[in-house]
Amino acid sequence: MILINLLPHREAARKRRREVFYAALGASAVAGFVIAGGVWLWFSAQIDSQQHRNQLLSNEIRRLEGQIKDIASLQEEIAALRARQQAVEDLQADRNMPVHLLNELVSQLPDGVYLTSMKQNGNTVALAGVAQSNERVSELLRNLSSNSAWLTKPELAEIVAGNINLGPRDQRRIANFRMTVKLVRASDAQKAAAAAAAASGKVAPSTVPVAPSTAAVGAPPAANAAVASAAPLTAAAATAKPVPATPGASTGKQR
Repeated sequence: MILINLLPHREAARKRRREVFYAALGASAVAGFVIAGGVWLWFSAQIDSQQHRNQLLSNEIRRLEGQIKDIASLQEEIAALRARQQAVEDLQADRNMPVHLLNELVSQLPDGVYLTSMKQNGNTVALAGVAQSNERVSELLRNLSSNSAWLTKPELAEIVAGNINLGPRDQRRIANFRMTVKLVRASDAQKAAAAAAAASGKVAPSTVPVAPSTAAVGAPPAANAAVASAAPLTAAAATAKPVPATPGASTGKQR
């Protein structure tokens, strides 16, 4: 017996395929929405975490900027204190410079050379005087350039020949000179002595002369400074070479 299907089976198959397609399409859409939502949530969490880290970094930066300002102010205060300390040390070191100057002039001045004036401008000392001959002036320059620890770089400005009257019929030729010399600071003298000792390869005692202390115990600082300045001046005056007083020539007092 032959069975013939007269129902519309093709339309039923297409309907079933259409339903399967719509179901798959809906499932794909739902899956896409779920995946998109998950990605969006993940990126949102990452953005929030990064913003939180950025906020922490901003807070730390502001805190460090405040500390940097404090450190800068502290550095300025330290620099100011160091400048004051250096100024006090310079004043302390320069307090005895006139004493060293007079002592060196007395010790380095050769025979036959007399000073008539002395002016100090900072570390530069201008000297003027008379000498028996040009050789005496050359000897003074050599002494100041090589034998003095406190005086350096002597420069002869001028030397002029002149005459001096020792009597009614006695005239002698002299040399009037002017020169400048540099006064070495105490710190520079100590550095030069240390460098010389290091260059020689052995430890040598400091060659910087130190003025003897004449300060009285218990006396005020001003009195001690006056005593310290007066003692070398007295010694310099006692050992100074007098200028022969003769008519016709200007006499000067050594300083």
